[in-house]
Amino acid sequence: MTKVQESQTAALLPLRVHPESLEWPTKTWPVGELDTRVDRGTLEKMLDHAFSQPEPDDLDRTHAVVAIQGGKIVAERYAHDAGPDDTFLSWSMAKSITSALIGILVRQGKLDISAPMPVKEWPEGDPRRRITIDQMLRMVDGLRFREAEDLGGGAVRYWPPEESDVIPMLFGEGKADVAGFAATLPYQSDPETHWNYNSGGSNLLSRLVSETVGGGEAGMREFMNRELFGPLGMTSADPRFDEAGTFVGSSHFFASARDFARFGYLYLRGGTWEGQEILPPGWVDYSRTSSAIAPQGCYGAHFWVIPGSLGLFECHGAGGQRITISPKLDLVIVRLGKTEPHKVGAVVGYCKRLVDTFRPTAD
Repeated sequence: MTKVQESQTAALLPLRVHPESLEWPTKTWPVGELDTRVDRGTLEKMLDHAFSQPEPDDLDRTHAVVAIQGGKIVAERYAHDAGPDDTFLSWSMAKSITSALIGILVRQGKLDISAPMPVKEWPEGDPRRRITIDQMLRMVDGLRFREAEDLGGGAVRYWPPEESDVIPMLFGEGKADVAGFAATLPYQSDPETHWNYNSGGSNLLSRLVSETVGGGEAGMREFMNRELFGPLGMTSADPRFDEAGTFVGSSHFFASARDFARFGYLYLRGGTWEGQEILPPGWVDYSRTSSAIAPQGCYGAHFWVIPGSLGLFECHGAGGQRITISPKLDLVIVRLGKTEPHKVGAVVGYCKRLVDTFRPTAD
């Protein structure tokens, strides 16, 4: 990290160390009672609204909400036709999982994030060969990628196919080899001069993990299960691969709400699980440290950062997917659903209010 990043990291709200008296949710989530200081009435009204029938106009469909505080499930609700065993598509929350896989290889000494991205399609002398793994994780790589138009307040509008990069990559000409498609992205600006959300970069990072691990799709699946999903007890984890054998690390990962909560809980606990170091020391702080040129400090390293006293950082996905992590409140909240892009601003507000219900009234 740069000296600026190190300074920013030093100012982060400390993560909670897991108390010895609490169980790890590797096999099953312990269930607990709401803190008596939590506004139970407001929480119940918010959940009633999200899961009302017909579906509310502001949020559309909510599949699931799970809240973990103090290492226990303290609130959980599902749509009328869903339940704890159902799996749901992550969309861009997969980016945070891709980042975790990079972190594991850093812990193993197999990757150095300060090293240039080894993209085989980029010839010697190509300015893109200067882009580092770190810069791609922080979305300051300088590549042109057209994801979606920001409508403000968290709402977006995806570009029509003729103006988009994400649509052809995931669903059109690039879907058989998403990383190969991303490797064609043109150089737009010098790294570290411009922040630009880049799903293509996430797929290049995913391919880098696979190339480092070896063994093609089977090798990648074995690595993910052995090093991440297995230790956490994420038995529903279902990563999806393209025809080239690359995990579509920008977007295509299925899991249950409880397993998404396990992933968030790993980050709340600083990257360790039952005494086992999953992520290298400092990786969670690196992930949640705002990139200096991200708008309003909104982004770290494949995690979104929410300014404020609660130290919030999040995994985001299209349709209003959220894993929200609050070190101050010792809290993880998962919201999964299917909300139209132009309404996602309502999900942003809803999730903020949901977190606020867990803020002690005396705080």
